[in-house]
Amino acid sequence: MLYFINDYSEGATPEILDKIQESNLSKQTGYGSDEFCLSAKEKIKEAINTDAEIFFVSGGTQANKIVIGSILKNYEGVIAADTGHISVHEAGAIENTGHKVFGLMSKNGKLAADDIKKFCVDFYADVNHEHMVYPGMVYISQPTEYGTLYSKKEIEEIRSICNEYSIPLFLDGARLAYAIGSNECDTGLEDIARLCDVFYIGGTKCGALIGEAIVFTNKELSKYFFTNMKLFGAVLAKGRLLGIQFDTLFSNDLYKKLGKKGVDAAMKIKKALIENEYELYIDSPTNQQFIVVDDTTRDRLSKDIGFGFMETLQNGKHVIRFCTSWATENEDVERLISIL
Repeated sequence: MLYFINDYSEGATPEILDKIQESNLSKQTGYGSDEFCLSAKEKIKEAINTDAEIFFVSGGTQANKIVIGSILKNYEGVIAADTGHISVHEAGAIENTGHKVFGLMSKNGKLAADDIKKFCVDFYADVNHEHMVYPGMVYISQPTEYGTLYSKKEIEEIRSICNEYSIPLFLDGARLAYAIGSNECDTGLEDIARLCDVFYIGGTKCGALIGEAIVFTNKELSKYFFTNMKLFGAVLAKGRLLGIQFDTLFSNDLYKKLGKKGVDAAMKIKKALIENEYELYIDSPTNQQFIVVDDTTRDRLSKDIGFGFMETLQNGKHVIRFCTSWATENEDVERLISIL
């Protein structure tokens, strides 16, 4: 059985496991003040070419919940795409902090600056807006839930709207390695650091056992963040586990190499899908590839391939996903192509 369900099926890249084993008996302080966390933070600052406050947590939903819950005032909500992770697949984690998610209609999985602008204009034009939840943040993902990419121009336009209304821009980078690894991506880490107030660098889906690195380039927003991490149960006593992983991922360009490997595998699959006349649901240049299939095709493919289910369309057909990762082997790609 081939396995293309997600990009966190395997454990961790061998370089990380080797480093964990090598350092296993070294004595370290706790709660993220160990030598590995400190080294990882310096390497990330070098990669983004700016000073920042950096914190490590274990997962993406945890990162989203704590960042949004810490920054927003109690009367504010967050603007997101209706397909965004916080809108759909986080079991109301954001709402659980007491903050509303304003889900705006997405276009190819992305928020449009014009739609954010219209939402804010309409909000403040309402004479009753003091009785309502204020827009207090914009949340985007790079890449999106549908594998698409924001261009630098699109992020700059969203940044401009955020500046106009004095609200921060937060970028979810759970799959950031696969954005950077795409030939169609024109936004590097330095661009993201420049344009966003806070973002996180995904490890869980990009070669680490667990972990995300939350990066505050707007350091004013990071005040008391560690205390909020503790409040939300996100501070590991053995913070070294997260530090070792990001210290390794940001050595010798490993993070970029792992992302490129996953994207290269996906591009081979995409080429085969097109050549075999499958209907692409969306044109994704990253590690997630989506096709539209009928019941017969879905059942036929499922005999040999594990894939992700996304949604059933109004015409009764289904959107399914093939997801590659840092660990995808060429042999499995070739087998998948043969079945397709």
